[in-house]
Amino acid sequence: MKEFIRVDVEGLKKNVFTLLNKDWMLISAGKGEGFNAMTASWGGFGVLWNHDVAFIFVRPTRYSFEILEKEKGFALSFFSEKYRSALDYCGSHSGREGRKIESAGLTTRVLESGMTVLEEASFCLSCRTLYSKDLDPDRFIDPSIIKHYPIRDFHRMYVGEIVECLADRESAPLFGASGGSI
Repeated sequence: MKEFIRVDVEGLKKNVFTLLNKDWMLISAGKGEGFNAMTASWGGFGVLWNHDVAFIFVRPTRYSFEILEKEKGFALSFFSEKYRSALDYCGSHSGREGRKIESAGLTTRVLESGMTVLEEASFCLSCRTLYSKDLDPDRFIDPSIIKHYPIRDFHRMYVGEIVECLADRESAPLFGASGGSI
């Protein structure tokens, strides 16, 4: 089993725009047979209601949406470039149709928090859902954004408090850390 260490999310030294838009992440929720992960590149990080938060966007047509609606939280897993093909696979296959995590060559790991992450991740964030809301097409100030929704499957935004941040030993310096393992 890979060794993860607790790190302070506020110490992250990597550009979050690169992290999300170019490196991508896997959003995961659920446990055991009810677990699923999906590749994502839309989201963000910040401070809201005096909490460090991550916010993600999931379309209601995705299998992960069903699972997120049943769970009280989600995890975000980030990977090195050597896992790009696994991220591609998870982004182009549905968990409804089989065991895509295993097919992508990834392994699940349940954390003390109860969240499931991917063992191969460089670092992961465990989040407790604080809020969710559907994007409202009537609220788009720039109507050209609607082109991203040809079947009008507007994303639901989830805001999650980051309750745990873990990194493998190789990635810990991204957080200025070299702390103890879990």
